[in-house]
Order: sequence, then C-alpha cells, then structure tokens
Amino acid sequence: MFQFRLETAATPAQVFEAFTDFSDRRLETWKGSLDPKKYELRERGDQWAVCKEGSAPLNIWVVLRYEWEPPGTIRWSLVESDHCGRGTGTIDITPAEASGSIVDATIDHADPRGFRGRAILGLQGLIGPLAFPRMWKKSLDRCAERGAGPSAQG
Repeated sequence: MFQFRLETAATPAQVFEAFTDFSDRRLETWKGSLDPKKYELRERGDQWAVCKEGSAPLNIWVVLRYEWEPPGTIRWSLVESDHCGRGTGTIDITPAEASGSIVDATIDHADPRGFRGRAILGLQGLIGPLAFPRMWKKSLDRCAERGAGPSAQG
C-alpha cells in the first residue's frame, strides 16, 4: 500500500470529472499513463464503471470497478489483473486554499502472482509514490489549462 498527495491547478469539479469520465475522452485526459490498446469500458452506471486499463510503458493491465460519490470521492476495487489477486484504491478531492485542488490517493494492490507480480508490486511500491503524483498532476493540470473539465476537450 502507498499513499500520496498532489496539488493541481484543476478545480475539484475538473479533477472529479477527469477520474469519472469513461467516454473516449478518458484516453486523451490520461494519455501519459493509459494505454489505448488496453483500455476497454465493460460496464457503466450513473455512479460506477468497470473497465480494463493498462500502462503503455509497462506491459500490465487491471480490470477495476470504480465507484464515486460527488463531489469528491472515487474508489476502486480490483476485479481482475495479470499480476495481482486483489486491490483497492481511494481518491479524495478537496479545494486547495488559494485555488485548484488537493488530491489524496491510497493505492493498495496485493497478492502478487508469481515472480512477475512480486516485481511489479515491489516496483509500484518503490516508485509509485513519486511517479503517480507526477503523471496525475500533468494530466490534471492540462484539464485546468483548457479551462473546463475533460468533456470540453472535444
């Protein structure tokens, strides 16, 4: 398990939309970390979605069930993965003092599958607390630069 916090110029509404938009715009919003070849929306409801996502640099994928509560909490649970047996995550979004947002995240994926799974989860635990906030901040700051949520991208 690891936790991190990041501050972004994006408003809480923009951050919330970035994490809960499961349209094709998701690929544009998260283009730095989401591999279009692995992305697959499987099911969707008003406040939940199940999708397959994976990283382009690493040959890994997960199927996650996301659930969200406006205005600012997103949770996921692992449905399936090629490298671990269980996992959860939480994102809490709050307004920053001056402007923008604070994003607090907890990621807890466990039960590695074989040597590869142990290596992936070990690497995630070591570099995740640095890499995830950088990747997420970059994507979220792009949303802020556009002046609207991901749905305004186009």
